[in-house]
Formats: sequence, C-alpha cells, structure tokens
Amino acid sequence: QVQLVESGGGPVQAGDSLRLSCVFWGRTFSMYVMGWFRQAPGKERELVAAITPGSSTHISDAVKGRFTLSRDNAKNTVYLQMDSLEPEDTAVYYCAAQHMGTSSYDYWGQGTQVTVSS
Repeated sequence: QVQLVESGGGPVQAGDSLRLSCVFWGRTFSMYVMGWFRQAPGKERELVAAITPGSSTHISDAVKGRFTLSRDNAKNTVYLQMDSLEPEDTAVYYCAAQHMGTSSYDYWGQGTQVTVSS
C-alpha cells in the first residue's frame, strides 16, 4: 500500500515562496508518476504539475513560470517549488501517485493548506 505524506504548506504573503514536499512510502517510487493537485474553496480539484519517473514534467498554464516540480528518487520525495505566490494560489494542495501501468492517480496524500494573502 502506498502512503503519501505532504508538508510545507502555510500562510504567506503575495510574492513569497513555499516549497511543498511529498514523501512516498510503500512501493517502488521510481515506478510512479507523481502529481500535485490543488482545490480551492468552491472550485474543482485541478492538476498543478506532474513528473514522470524520468523527471519529465508537466506544469499547468496557471502556474507556469512560477512553480517548478522535481523529484529525488533516492529519497522517495517529490518537491513543488512555488515562487511569486498569488492569492489565487490559495488552496489545499494534494500529492498523488499514479503507477506507470495505470491511467489514474490511485493514491493521495492528506493535503496541505496554502494560504496567500495580499
């Protein structure tokens, strides 16, 4: 069973930076695509960024140029570096894992709150 544990959220001011971390437990990390999603109050959950085991990344247009995604396969950890944060980035951020042999994210973390004030 895969477990994902996020950390790094919190309250910040517009323009600040945060780095979210997600530690992966229980399976072979290098076999999973890792994604970060977010859900703001009253809105649907959206994919923010994803990274393959070989570190190819997809970044959503909403955060492109401000957020970067990386992974350390030796530490079973994926990082979301968030710079130039905006109030619109306020949301609960979730880490998720998708096995390379499947087409959906099957494992989710508990979420970490990011609140950006203007």
